[in-house]
Amino acid sequence: MNVYVREMVSSLAQAGVECTTYTRADRAGLPSEVFVEPGHRVVHIEAGPYHLPKEALVDILDEFTDGVLEHLARDADVNGPIDVVHANYWLSGVVAHRIKHILDVPFVSTFHTLARVKAEGGDPEPLWRDRAEAEIITCADAICVSCSEEERQFRRLYGDPQGRIEIVAPGVEHAFFAPGDQAGARTALDLPLDQPVLLFVGRVQPLKGPDVAIRALAALGRREALLLVVGGASGADGDGETARAHELVDDLGLGDQVRFVPPQPHHILSTYYRAADVVLVPSRSESFGLVALEAAACGVPVVASAVGGLLTLVDDGTTGFLVRSRAPEEFAKAIARILDEPGLAASMSQAAAARARHYTWSFAAARLRRLYADLSVSRLVACS
Repeated sequence: MNVYVREMVSSLAQAGVECTTYTRADRAGLPSEVFVEPGHRVVHIEAGPYHLPKEALVDILDEFTDGVLEHLARDADVNGPIDVVHANYWLSGVVAHRIKHILDVPFVSTFHTLARVKAEGGDPEPLWRDRAEAEIITCADAICVSCSEEERQFRRLYGDPQGRIEIVAPGVEHAFFAPGDQAGARTALDLPLDQPVLLFVGRVQPLKGPDVAIRALAALGRREALLLVVGGASGADGDGETARAHELVDDLGLGDQVRFVPPQPHHILSTYYRAADVVLVPSRSESFGLVALEAAACGVPVVASAVGGLLTLVDDGTTGFLVRSRAPEEFAKAIARILDEPGLAASMSQAAAARARHYTWSFAAARLRRLYADLSVSRLVACS
């Protein structure tokens, strides 16, 4: 989501939309404002103790909202009032919902993940989150989804909202994520040139399925294959999940075949993608699947769960494979096909890169600009 917000706002700013991103100060000494580029600044709001777990952020939402409103009031004297408030994630949606009513401005929400979607994937959220999301949905003037599959899923679970649903597909930065020399990438990462390399990129948590990736490597049964797990702990039990992933590797006797890599700067991930033969995205649920898009942009076949936005991103049998079960053996079969059929792998690589070129941040920003313009002359949705 951080990548999404950064890239989307940058493209909006480059298109002439003045953007301010409000975020909570999570450590001492941060400047109150950071000018990222012309037309885009980040404002740090002091709210609650600096070091708060994600689960405790709900307790400081009122304080954060007050801080945002105070800054907006001061800023209006200099730059004029805002035209629209756009929230990313449900916590920000709670804040933006209140701002809408106080300032009487259009309210746009991009959830990225939803409680009912996660529950269907086996990751239930607290009831109060579901209630908060339902309140946001009843009052949002527009809800952005990433693809038609996410729209269908949304309408099935939540019905038709009062506001409009707008499909705004994320993009990929093609200057960084593009096909490149695999041997060069492996040399840069100190990886063997003549062994199969599988790649998992994402948070080490059940939702993203790192355990499925590890078990798929075991089911593949190739002692020469390597799996890179790039990502860090996340959530209240993040350290526990990481420990369990390491224990699983040991239990399966894969200690010399799995490498855990800490989170990397975003642009460095392109080197990891180019080094891989296959990228695994075994998520339980996925609103879009930016990892799958970035891998495709680098010309790497993807083996992914047949869920959410991945159904739109991965053309089964053409740019990769979609797996309709959680069985590691099924993932292993798909991986083996790509490894064993060089012609198939090459055609998938070309098709994936070609497909990914249709996704750009500038196009996504253009969709948002049009949406903002429409909302500025429309009657606001009234809370039901």
